[in-house]
Amino acid sequence: QVQLVESGGGLVQAGGSLRLSCVASGRTISSMDMGWIRQTPGKEREVVAATDWSGDSTYYPDSVKGRFTISRDIAKNTVYLQMNSLKSDDTAAYHCAARDRLGALAQTVNEYRYWGQGTQVTVSS
Repeated sequence: QVQLVESGGGLVQAGGSLRLSCVASGRTISSMDMGWIRQTPGKEREVVAATDWSGDSTYYPDSVKGRFTISRDIAKNTVYLQMNSLKSDDTAAYHCAARDRLGALAQTVNEYRYWGQGTQVTVSS
């Protein structure tokens, strides 16, 4: 059974940075396509970063491109989301998510099978 546990959220001023971590258990991250998804009340969930099982391909929507970076540490079975130049619009609950390896990027929310509980990021202006 796959379990994903996020950490690293918190309160940060606009323009600041945070790094989120997602520790996976039950499967190795190299056997899964991974992503980060954010959710704000009243808005649709949004995939803000994705990487395939190899880590060679990544996806970012225009809303975060150039500011967010997804990365992996195979030895720690952990996926990270580095968030720079944070804006108030980035305030959301951030979830780590995964699916069984398909060799492609999962760019939409419904493609993910496994979800973490989420970590809250609040950006003050």
